[in-house]
Amino acid sequence: MPLRWQDDSALEDLVCYLEQLCSWIPVTVIDGSPDELFHRHAARFPPGVKHLRPDAGGEGNGKVAAVLTAVRLSTAERLVLADDDVRYTREALTAVVAGLDSAEVVRPQNYFSDWPWHALWDTSRTLVNRALAADFPGTLAVRRAALEATGGYEPVLFENLELIRTVTAAGGREQRAPALFVARIPPSARHFLRQRVRQAYDDFAQPGRLASELALLPILAGILCLPVRRRMPALLGAAVAGMALAETGRRRDQGRQVFPFRTVLFTPFWVLERAVCVWIALALRLRGGVPYAGTRLKTAAHSPATLRLRHAGKIRPVPAPFQDRKQP
Repeated sequence: MPLRWQDDSALEDLVCYLEQLCSWIPVTVIDGSPDELFHRHAARFPPGVKHLRPDAGGEGNGKVAAVLTAVRLSTAERLVLADDDVRYTREALTAVVAGLDSAEVVRPQNYFSDWPWHALWDTSRTLVNRALAADFPGTLAVRRAALEATGGYEPVLFENLELIRTVTAAGGREQRAPALFVARIPPSARHFLRQRVRQAYDDFAQPGRLASELALLPILAGILCLPVRRRMPALLGAAVAGMALAETGRRRDQGRQVFPFRTVLFTPFWVLERAVCVWIALALRLRGGVPYAGTRLKTAAHSPATLRLRHAGKIRPVPAPFQDRKQP
């Protein structure tokens, strides 16, 4: 679990979760928080938690450095990487680890455990992702040998996509598990608002999607230029089309178990947000990248072709049934 906090307002909840988690699986927290918070965490975390600083050096996305520090220190073959807001149940944890029987990386599906307005808004993005392909959660399961074979992955902005692409480019297998639902605590509204442009910037790792989303604002401007009698039907049609797409994602792979219908109603607002933010992201790209933790990150993620040139053939998939050197 990579961790870098600026305040401890959620500490008690995290401690309770870690106490439960430690009874299921060995837990390592790589903590890049300021010294005062780090020492407080060391005092409060359960004794079973391995609590360490990330390795020194390296630039870019600090979450990648934290993950690779934990990978180097682990003796287990099957690893579960999870942000501090992810909340596994024992059943979900068992399932995601079992997925590594036949894959080198497993991608479950996150959903929010509570529904403030901004969680409903952000879930419309998740539903669109599920309708078009698959969503990107804040947790993955991965074989340690796969990451060791590739020497890790680059500290880019869209780090989970980079990890998945690196493993698959090297010959590893990805298992998408869109019906394996893992809860996630919604962020604060302020954090949600800070993430709008950064999430749009992720589209630079998916050129087709980027082009589509860049077209949204001109299309909207064209609709607004229509005569009044045609404008409203066109806007209503666009909104219904967006909600229909989101509802497709909600219904796919048992999504109705965890995604309430009202999340679909927020899709037009998310589309408007993305139509604007993707152009802001483009402007940031032209200025050198998106601000991130005091620096700028230009690369969202490397293309599959680039990663195949670097890593093709480095991973030889292990046939099932697989016997771990040491079970987590």
